[in-house]
Amino acid sequence: MKYLVVGLGNIGAEYANTRHNIGFMIADRLAEKFKCTFESERQAFVTEFKHKGRSIHLIKPTTYMNLSGKAVRHWMNQLKIPQDNLLVLVDDLALPFGTLRMRAKGSDAGHNGLKNIQELLGNNKYPRLRFGIGDSFSKGKQIDYVLGDFDKKEQEELEIFIEKSCDMVLSFASIGIQRTMTTYNN
Repeated sequence: MKYLVVGLGNIGAEYANTRHNIGFMIADRLAEKFKCTFESERQAFVTEFKHKGRSIHLIKPTTYMNLSGKAVRHWMNQLKIPQDNLLVLVDDLALPFGTLRMRAKGSDAGHNGLKNIQELLGNNKYPRLRFGIGDSFSKGKQIDYVLGDFDKKEQEELEIFIEKSCDMVLSFASIGIQRTMTTYNN
């Protein structure tokens, strides 16, 4: 069984710790836990590890957020991974900070990374783990908010939610999306 886990984010030091890069942060933590290193390959930083007899391919697209679908489609084809075994890790403004929701499908909710993935896959029926970043910004300040760093209070709790996200990714690959949603979505 092979899985493709895609952490969404933007490359570059200026984006490293921003809310929009939570997908990269979760991917980095998984790689750290399994002592594997990302290599720069076509359209993504790529690594792989084994967990409970499954091969988990982990990518961080280098296409920037708005073109994430290019990397997703390429690596799904390259690795021959079915859409049900794809999991996208994404930030979500509609959820309060730290709320984690796994879904088997859904709308892009205005998220440009998801919008591009949906366009290039031709549907919205792919699993995603939505990481709530909240919506504490004034009108017209959404871009500054998502491209801003987590605030001090959020940073104090961030590690807990990243760890729980990793647990959800591993659960998805080992017991499937339905049981993972039942166990972790609250």
